[in-house]
Amino acid sequence: MNHPAPVEIGYDNMRFLITHNPTIAMLPKFTEELKSHGVTTLVRVCDATYDKALVENCGIRVLDLPYPDGAPPPDDLVDDWLNLLKTKFREEPGSCVAVHCVAGLGRKRRGAFNTKQLLFLGQYRPKTRNRSRSRFKDSPAHCCIQ
Repeated sequence: MNHPAPVEIGYDNMRFLITHNPTIAMLPKFTEELKSHGVTTLVRVCDATYDKALVENCGIRVLDLPYPDGAPPPDDLVDDWLNLLKTKFREEPGSCVAVHCVAGLGRKRRGAFNTKQLLFLGQYRPKTRNRSRSRFKDSPAHCCIQ
């Protein structure tokens, strides 16, 4: 099966690698690809299909934040994701976090987001914890970096 090439996205001091879910046979090549992008953390947003120890043995931390395919993530998962990013990029500016779902296709092609996901993105507002962040309350552009 042909898998799409990983896509790296950067914003300020943050880098993300969007990739496919590897098969067991492809795992060595997959971990080499992660390392070539400087990935030190991999987030799986689908059910596990491989032993994460095989990736962690290569020096890459694996976190599981699964939610149903095609659905928006639940609030607690969004909170976990944002906390991960705050910590990761504060401690390691410029580092790269890899993310994969089942196929990785829906994150890389036009028209891939379904209605539920688009509604979630359109209605998402960051939680305000103090007054200094309240200025972003109505700005979806800051949803994933606060």
